[in-house]
Amino acid sequence: MSSKELRANERIRVREVRLIDDEGGQRGIVPTVEALSLAREKGLDLVEVAPNSNPPVCKLLDYGKYKFEQEKKQRESRKKQKQLKLKEVRMQPKIENHDLEFKTKNIRKFLDEGQKVKVTIRFRGRELAHTELGRDVLNRILDLLGNDCHVDKAPAMEGRFMSMIVSSSGKKQGQAEVEAQSS
Repeated sequence: MSSKELRANERIRVREVRLIDDEGGQRGIVPTVEALSLAREKGLDLVEVAPNSNPPVCKLLDYGKYKFEQEKKQRESRKKQKQLKLKEVRMQPKIENHDLEFKTKNIRKFLDEGQKVKVTIRFRGRELAHTELGRDVLNRILDLLGNDCHVDKAPAMEGRFMSMIVSSSGKKQGQAEVEAQSS
């Protein structure tokens, strides 16, 4: 029941409704006009909570407070969601071994944090004629990472760039859980 679907007070267009009072007690089937006047007496709103039933079910409640609580629940659920960011590591096909190892160490660090990593090789000028060098660099990165990663998107050319996307293989997380259970 989302707040977009709910109708309140005068927007309820049926003759009679099944009424639930502010304490949650069943009031039975009541004419809509009577339910509205009861809601006004108590300083509450008449809110349609089950429009598809016959007759529709309406409840007496403070609609503003109800909407606030719903929004608060949605904010809490968004906080609990894990935001997955895509990190990018760029290099060139003529990268030196030490630089490649350093960048691979950064990739491993991102993977350990649970991030996905886009590894990009940028080709300039005549380097575009030798894209196999970029593929070799990406393969060396995969060799250095070993079984710690899973290739989500295989190396592919995108204009002047060759890129692949890798993510954690999940083995480290699974091993950590097994070790935590055994101790």
